[in-house]
Amino acid sequence: MKLVIRALGVFALACASLLASQPAAAQENMLDTIKKRGNLKVGFATFVPWAMRDKQGKFVGFEIDVAAKVAKDMGVELDLQPTAWDGIIPSLIGGKFDVIIGGMTITPPRREQIDFTDRYSSSGLGAVANKQLASKMVWPTDYNNSNVTFACRRGSSPCLYIEKTFPKASLRQFDDNGLGIQEVINGNAHAWISTEPFPAFKAIQYPDKLFKASNELFEGGMEGMGVKKGNPALLNALNEWIGKNQAFLKERRTYWFSTQEWASQVPAF
Repeated sequence: MKLVIRALGVFALACASLLASQPAAAQENMLDTIKKRGNLKVGFATFVPWAMRDKQGKFVGFEIDVAAKVAKDMGVELDLQPTAWDGIIPSLIGGKFDVIIGGMTITPPRREQIDFTDRYSSSGLGAVANKQLASKMVWPTDYNNSNVTFACRRGSSPCLYIEKTFPKASLRQFDDNGLGIQEVINGNAHAWISTEPFPAFKAIQYPDKLFKASNELFEGGMEGMGVKKGNPALLNALNEWIGKNQAFLKERRTYWFSTQEWASQVPAF
């Protein structure tokens, strides 16, 4: 009887082990699935100049260039999946696309939900403020005040930074960069914080309304591509691609972030 019970116990453990390994094994084949399917589904959100539509309605930007070359080097077509930023991680986990290539900063909370590649880009935050409301204010001390209102993109790292750094200030969150920055232009919010170069571009675009609250970058972060947990083959392939394409990444980042040669291609932002 004891031998039967022991045998059943061993059998149960073996079955449990097999069941536990099946999802991971299936997910490890994601790279093969992409190649067999013939396209790479890339999730991203629109941020200038990461990804935006040109005057013909086509997506362009740093992340679009990166995604296009990743797909080309894999030998598959690129399938762009524009997604709201605050829902982009759940959409990846839910299988809407294969990878996030969208300027996503690598953070511990995000690592708990998805896996990240090695860094392929890095950036820092910048602040732009309304001249009429904030020209006499000193950054950052005067901005931590209950009379001050910040604006940011919902679900983004800048919102977390504002909550942590300026706890006394009010915070308004928007689903679209254009709507948020317009609140500052209209004088309904004192300042906007987002990843550069967007704040710098806006200060140049609206010199009578806006100014850079600080010329320093802050809260710099490393950006990685995000994949669903349990996909080591895909993760390794992307890391290998990043290692081999440093010159390409540097050239494309310089073009999109350090020049405005592309500005005539897109509607006013």
